[in-house]
Amino acid sequence: MQITIGNPAAGPQPFGPYSQVARVEHPDGGVLLYVSGQCAEGDGMAAQTRGVFEALELLLGAHGAGLGDIINIRTFLTDMDGFADYAAVRKEFLTGTPPTSTTVAVARLVPPRALVEVEVVAAVAGTPA
Repeated sequence: MQITIGNPAAGPQPFGPYSQVARVEHPDGGVLLYVSGQCAEGDGMAAQTRGVFEALELLLGAHGAGLGDIINIRTFLTDMDGFADYAAVRKEFLTGTPPTSTTVAVARLVPPRALVEVEVVAAVAGTPA
């Protein structure tokens, strides 16, 4: 197994001392991608959620994956009253079978104006030897 941790140039750069993506390559060629929580600027939950999924799309794409490869998603909301807006935008981006999911309310997020943060795990199938 090989593990690579870093920040793809094609994606948003972290605003703190962390890496955006951990890539775990298994001997069968399969890959797991662990993507750090993403926040985005924007007015309101829907706009920020859209920015988050656009960032996730870029980060996954830099590793040959897409939103359809997401197997687990963790969402942090500062106000559960915004859940319906979040869910509506998420449904636009995640159109296949929904991944496993956790959504929790938090008091605040690191960017002061952030309303939503999303982290994901994606799996890309390997090629049999």
